[in-house]
Amino acid sequence: MPEYILEALPQDTGRRLDVFLMDFSREHKLGLSRVAVQKLIAINNVSLGSGGKVKPNYKVKPGDKFKLIIAEKVESGLLAENLALDVLYEDEDIAVINKPAGLVVHPAPGNSAHTLVNALLHRFKELSSINLARPGIVHRLDKETSGVLVVAKNNTAHLSLAEQFSEHSIKRKYIALVEGRVEFDEGEIEIPVGRHPIKRKSMSAGFREDAKYAKTYYRTLKRSAKYSVLELEPFTGRTHQLRVHLKFLGHPILGDSKYGRPDSFTRLALHARYLGFIHPASGKFVEFESDLPEEFKKMM
Repeated sequence: MPEYILEALPQDTGRRLDVFLMDFSREHKLGLSRVAVQKLIAINNVSLGSGGKVKPNYKVKPGDKFKLIIAEKVESGLLAENLALDVLYEDEDIAVINKPAGLVVHPAPGNSAHTLVNALLHRFKELSSINLARPGIVHRLDKETSGVLVVAKNNTAHLSLAEQFSEHSIKRKYIALVEGRVEFDEGEIEIPVGRHPIKRKSMSAGFREDAKYAKTYYRTLKRSAKYSVLELEPFTGRTHQLRVHLKFLGHPILGDSKYGRPDSFTRLALHARYLGFIHPASGKFVEFESDLPEEFKKMM
């Protein structure tokens, strides 16, 4: 197991130990999240001096010497499956996938195989291990949503991308086919999203205590008497946000079995068309696009 000896400098005085170790991890590209650092402290893989125990909130003093032991990576136990993957881009740090509709992103209770993660484990030698239940997965798309999704191949890339998602700096654009004629050319839906008070497997929009802030921008690309085509830009990334916000607007997405009418289209008519972000290694802004599915083109 890798071991490191760290010595605190005068400028580190008063800093929390977990923050001090996080900065060391970033500088040496160890790929440790703050949660991972705190776990290492909890299992005594971080010691002060000759072995003294410390806590994450320990205030660092000049001259303090810490031993950091990084546990060996534990295998996820997930099955690697040779499933078809449409890889739009790949390098040592990330991969960009064009996910088809109908493919679940990661395993969950009752669905442990035939997911995107199973396919990724077969296709790539290394994936980030921040979350062993979801190796490589930084963000997700609903099962019936198609389009662009970025995957992290290592923990450093994962943490960089996760931070960008947290700061809402990643640019995302979706195309949705919705019911009805949308009146405005563009607009903003800004209403919290939380768990439905009765249907616990669904989400709903409203100002309940457990709801979280959510905002979506939309632009109307085409409209007819019965249907409209929208470009959507989510500012936040709440569960089912776009689907819930459009239902709240009075224009549910076509084919939405949970928030609309499933018989109105052959599938959920939502496609992640564009993704832009700062590359974790190069620091340059990169952009990726996915063509509209054929069923969208025919409808439009």
